[in-house]
Amino acid sequence: MTDIEIAQNAKMLPIAEIAEKLGISANELELYGTYKAKISDSVFKRLQNKPDGKLILVTAINPTPAGEGKTTTTVGLGQAMVKSGRNAVIALREPSLGPVFGVKGGAAGGGYAQVVPMEDINLHFTGDIHAVTAANNLLCAAIDNHIHQGNALGIDPKRIIFARCIDMNERALRNIVIGLGGKNGGITREAGFIITAASEIMAIICLCENISDLKKRLGDILVGFTYSGAPVYCRELGMEGALAVLLKDAIKPNLVQTLENTPALMHGGPFANIAHGCNSVRATKLALKLADYCITEAGFGSDLGAEKFFDIKCRLSGLKPSAVVIVATVRALKYNGGVPKTETSVENLDALKKGLQNLGKHIENMKKFGIPAIVAINRFGSDTDAELEEISNYCRANGAEYALSEVFSKGGIGALELADKVSKLCETPSDFKPLYSLDLSIKEKIETIAREIYGAASVSYSPAAEKAIADITSIGKSALPVCIAKTQYSLSDNAKLLGRPTGFEITIKDVRVSSGAGFVVALAGDIMTLPGLPKVPAACGIDIDDDGNISGLF
Repeated sequence: MTDIEIAQNAKMLPIAEIAEKLGISANELELYGTYKAKISDSVFKRLQNKPDGKLILVTAINPTPAGEGKTTTTVGLGQAMVKSGRNAVIALREPSLGPVFGVKGGAAGGGYAQVVPMEDINLHFTGDIHAVTAANNLLCAAIDNHIHQGNALGIDPKRIIFARCIDMNERALRNIVIGLGGKNGGITREAGFIITAASEIMAIICLCENISDLKKRLGDILVGFTYSGAPVYCRELGMEGALAVLLKDAIKPNLVQTLENTPALMHGGPFANIAHGCNSVRATKLALKLADYCITEAGFGSDLGAEKFFDIKCRLSGLKPSAVVIVATVRALKYNGGVPKTETSVENLDALKKGLQNLGKHIENMKKFGIPAIVAINRFGSDTDAELEEISNYCRANGAEYALSEVFSKGGIGALELADKVSKLCETPSDFKPLYSLDLSIKEKIETIAREIYGAASVSYSPAAEKAIADITSIGKSALPVCIAKTQYSLSDNAKLLGRPTGFEITIKDVRVSSGAGFVVALAGDIMTLPGLPKVPAACGIDIDDDGNISGLF
C-alpha cells in the first residue's frame, strides 16, 4: 500500500485518549475535530516544576534522490520507545504546502511510521502556517500604508527589508514591483515574497516562550531603514499587538498521534535550508515535561538542521540534548559515492566506501558539539549483508554506535534495537557546547561554520553582503547566532558536489538580520527563499473523489 493508503486505514484513537496517556485532561485541550487538538497554556503552568526528560535529536546525512527517511525514523523510534515500555513523545515540524504540492511531498513520515491524520497534517492542519502568513502580510501592509499616509517615520522605500510571504512555491513572486502610485495606488517600489516557512515570524513562533515573549520579539522585527539610515522596528508602527492577536492560537503546540497511537507534538514549520529548521521551543520543552524521552528532528542534513538546532535553538532556549541519531541509507551513501539513482539498488562496495566519507563528516560534526551519536541505517530490501557490514565497521571505527531501522515496513517493532541503543546512549555523559562564541564578528561566525561544519577552505562575500554586514553591525545586532541558508544536497554551496568535498569556497551573496527571532541569516550560493514548482509538480497527481477521499498525497 502507499503511504496515504496506510494512513487512511489507520485505527486512530480520539485525541483525548492520546492526551490522557500523557496526563493531559480533556479540559486542557482545544479540539480541532476528533483526532487533533491544541494544548492549552494551563498545561505549561501545571508542569513547570516537573523534571525534564532526555532530549534526542534525529538528523541525517545530506539528502539525495535515493532517500534517507529522517522523519520516518523519528516517528518509528518514538513508536519503538513506547513499544519497549518507555515513556516517549515525538516533536515534529508541520508540513508546508509548498513541498506538498511541489516535489518533496509532505512531512508526516512514511510506511508504517507515520503521524496521522496524514491528510489533515499535510494540508491545512490547524491553520498555524496560515496565521503566520496573515500576520506577516499584515505587517507588510502596515509598512506600505505608513508610507502612503505621510511617512512620519521617514522610511526609505528602497531600504525596506521585510518581505511578504506565501505558503506555496511560486517563483514569479520572488521579485516584483508593487503600487501603481497616485492617490489610491500606493507607492511604487520593488518588493518580493519568501515562502512562509522562511519568514521571520515563523522563526519567532518557533523560538518564543509565551505571549509576552512573542509580543516583544514581534516588536523587535527590523522592517527597514529611514532615509538617514536609522533602523525602523515593528514596534514603531504599533503593530506588535495586532500581530500577536493573529498568532495567539498558532503558538500553542498541536497534539496528534502515530499509526501505533503513540503521542506526537507537531508545531512550527521552518525549512533547514533557508531557515533554522526546527520545531518550536514550546513543543520541545512541553514534550520534555510530558515524557521521559523527547525525540525531535531538525531538517535536512546535520550541516544544516542539526547545526542550527544546536547553535540557535538550544543556545537561545537553554535546551541540552542527550543524544543524536544520524540517519542514512545504503542507497543514499552509494549515490554520494557516484552511483546514479537508477543503480543504487545494486551492490557496489567501492561506491559505498566513497559515499561513507559523507557520513563520516556528519559523525565528525556531531562530536564537535559534545553529543554522543548513533547511526541509524534505514534498511531497504536491496541492501546486502556485505554493504551493511561495511557501514557497521565504518561507524565503529569513527566512534559512533550503529543500528538498523526497519520502521518503514514494520513500524515500531522495526526499531527496538535502535531504541535500546539510543536509551543507553542517553546515559552516556555529554558535554554539549555550541560551535562558536557570540562574541565573534558576523564574518567570524560564518567562517567558523563554513570551515568546521562544511569543510570549506574559504568564504567570499558579495558587495551586497559586505554592506549588509556593516549595516547590521552598526545597529548593534552583530552579537547574534548565524543561520546560513544554502543547498541541502551538498556540504558545500554547490548542489553537485557530493560526498565529502574539500578545498571549496562558500560564497555569501546577502546577509539579513531577523532581530525579532534573534539571529542573522546569511544566504550562500544560489539559494532561493521562495522555491519554484518542478516541471511536473506533485499537485498534478493529487485528487479527491465524490466521496471526499483524497489520493496522491505522500
